[in-house]
Amino acid sequence: MSANTSQAPIQPESTLMHNEAAEASAVVARQFDANAERVQEAVARIREFDPQVVVTMARGSSDHAAMYGKYLIETQLGLVVASAAPSVSSVYQVPQKLDRALYIAISQSGASPDLLASVRQAKEAGALTLALVNVEDSPLAELVDIVLPLRAGKENSVAATKSYIATLSGLLHLVSEWSGRDALLTARNELSAQLAQAWELDWTDAGVSALKDARNLFVIGRGLGFGIALEAALKFKETCGLHAEGFSAAEVKHGPMAIVNEGFPVLAIAQEDDTRAAMDELVKEYRARGAVVLYASQSEPGNLPVVADANPITAPILAVQSFYRMVNGLSVARGHNPDTPPHLNKVTETV
Repeated sequence: MSANTSQAPIQPESTLMHNEAAEASAVVARQFDANAERVQEAVARIREFDPQVVVTMARGSSDHAAMYGKYLIETQLGLVVASAAPSVSSVYQVPQKLDRALYIAISQSGASPDLLASVRQAKEAGALTLALVNVEDSPLAELVDIVLPLRAGKENSVAATKSYIATLSGLLHLVSEWSGRDALLTARNELSAQLAQAWELDWTDAGVSALKDARNLFVIGRGLGFGIALEAALKFKETCGLHAEGFSAAEVKHGPMAIVNEGFPVLAIAQEDDTRAAMDELVKEYRARGAVVLYASQSEPGNLPVVADANPITAPILAVQSFYRMVNGLSVARGHNPDTPPHLNKVTETV
């Protein structure tokens, strides 16, 4: 790792990442209020279109949010969700058959050429296109049929935090309105206040103690929590210079199990749904091997506290909010500046 030796030590509370992540509760409240009419109009148009499949288009953190959206849509609406590969349109230039598809593009900047090429081709193929985007006057916003602004405000830290949570909440807003399910609508209405609670559940001490000198780790989630595990693994690499791999609790039981042994660190994040028993079993097995397990779960009063009685659909969003505070502190403890990871830019434009 590369220590900051040429300047005064960074304090975790002074980073842009810390302060921007702390805004998530207010961002979500603002988004839900400002987008209420837009989401209702979007749902009316989607119902009229009557899609038979949903396709997502995204990269990086946005793609991890799309994974949450996949489980959300498939469990609440029964529609199959597929992730499109941007290079099929932008590099291989092969038209896809999308005439009954709702095509959801997710981006902070809305400017990447591969994303625009994919959406343009989807429209030509007859798809109904929708964008979740933070820059409202971006090329992507001008191109699609439906725009749902993230309303996260400017994000200066290279590491996405509030914009990632705003993407999750934007998907939740859309699907809750689309499904009309009372429990989902209630969970949505409680989210902003619960994010404020999640921010106060500080995992930093446990994370620094277990991971300050780590070289590798697994991040495990399942179902609605899988996309959050992928995002957490990315943030460990991005802000801490720490190699991390995100896995489903089901997939990790195959080949990857072989390297989990004495002292190997694991971050596991569970929600209280039908996936929890399998997560508990996996954590029990890892601990029996001597692995160092950080476990965020309502079912076990472990070393990572979570918001009590959170709906399992929103619990992963709350968990990533607590995680952001921890990984910011870990980054500083390992001698990094989480706002300026080496070799990275805030906006990445790919073809």
